[in-house]
Amino acid sequence: MDRREFITGGGAVLAATQATLGGGLMAQVGVKKDVPTIGIQIGAISFQDEGTEKVLDILQEKGGINALFIASFTYGNGIAGRMIPDHPFPDHGVQNLNDHFFGGNYATPHPQYYKNTRMKPTKAPDNGGRYDVLEDVIPRAKKRGMKTYTWSEDVWNKSIPNFDVIAERDLYGRPQGTACFYNPDHHNFILGVQEDFIRSYDIDGILWGSERYGPFGNMVESVHNPQGNDPTKVTCFCDFCKAEAKRRGIDVQRAIDGFHELEKWVNLCRSGAKIPDGHYVTFWRVLFQYPEVLAWETMWNDGVHNTYKSMYTMVKGVKPAAGVGWHVWHAHSYSAFFRAQTDLKKLGEYSDFLKMTVYNNLGGWRMQNYITSAHRTMYGDMSIDQALEFEYKVVGYQGRSYEQLPYMGLDESYVLNETKRCVADVEGTKTEIWPGLDVDISNMPDEYSHTVPPTIKACTKACLEGGGKGIVISRKYSEMKLANLGAVGDALREMKAI
Repeated sequence: MDRREFITGGGAVLAATQATLGGGLMAQVGVKKDVPTIGIQIGAISFQDEGTEKVLDILQEKGGINALFIASFTYGNGIAGRMIPDHPFPDHGVQNLNDHFFGGNYATPHPQYYKNTRMKPTKAPDNGGRYDVLEDVIPRAKKRGMKTYTWSEDVWNKSIPNFDVIAERDLYGRPQGTACFYNPDHHNFILGVQEDFIRSYDIDGILWGSERYGPFGNMVESVHNPQGNDPTKVTCFCDFCKAEAKRRGIDVQRAIDGFHELEKWVNLCRSGAKIPDGHYVTFWRVLFQYPEVLAWETMWNDGVHNTYKSMYTMVKGVKPAAGVGWHVWHAHSYSAFFRAQTDLKKLGEYSDFLKMTVYNNLGGWRMQNYITSAHRTMYGDMSIDQALEFEYKVVGYQGRSYEQLPYMGLDESYVLNETKRCVADVEGTKTEIWPGLDVDISNMPDEYSHTVPPTIKACTKACLEGGGKGIVISRKYSEMKLANLGAVGDALREMKAI
């Protein structure tokens, strides 16, 4: 028996043994009863590039992985492709870019699940469009005792057929590259995608994520863009959103007028002109005069959460044992506004797990981006250092200085404390917190990346010491160095977690 057969057979024997023995005897023979979920995000391209069995060997041996979060539906290169452009390749995989990356469905769409939408299900054309990652990986993973979750994200390509049908509209009525949660064609399509996955494949659950603000958040701050967003292009003000606003009793015209006043305020702040009552006071004056702005933002955010509820209800109706969870993006760490809108206890009513983004390495870069953008608007009355100190007080951190943030990142105390906070937020619900662990996420300029095994080990331990019931190693296997992936496994073995 060769090594691969031993590992594969051993996983199957262990799974059968666990099913047969029961809790008492398992404890007697030393089998750990409550093994945490140790998941990793991975795209179809990695299995194609390196070979499915080889990749599964690496994941189990180095990272102690027992769950796969496979990028199954996305038009974004972030979770589905190889290394993003302008970054060095890791020490495995094909050493060139996805020059023709497009995205879409990396399994095989079944048309019967898309009857109530004008959006057409299409297989991702990448690499010839013939490979079905779920069909390939699921049976191989099951033999090893590994679970498989589909991982889908709210990222679109404007060039796909009929995208204009679901596109959000900005403050001036122009279509943008995001899809509206109140648009029935969009709603029915993404529900169709998830129903297709849960009915067509023997998956263990789904993970879905949306990294977006509503129009208010996009005007006043940004996690990704230090210069801030274009206030004229915030969304959504389509006819479906206007109809929902009227249903809620929101005065549509006053809301739009309020956003135009907020637009003027943003442009004035960024112009460097002296504002008689200051940035902060004038900001609140707009909101007091136009409370419809916040009502609209609440409505927009409710659209996201209602989508979660619909997915949860549908999946549980088809397969009650399936796990359903959401990727909660990094704005939850930085933005007091987004954190206030995203009540984890309420989210827990329709979640089995929450993948909370606690990326420490990338976190420093993003914290600096966030405070830079906010300093150009609502924090413009103070210095950048004062703004950062205020931010730390509001969100409960003791962090690096503004200059240190991109070079040093956030340390394991950030991971520990954020995990503890999120665990406390869902107390009393059935929802588990599975922190998203940063292993070589490559959004930053190369000189700022400093992921090394000792830091990753410390952050891995912090995830579980903070009360996390699992870990989702992020952002994708195709950008991770094997030594850093191995550091995750080393930490878990030291903790006797696997």
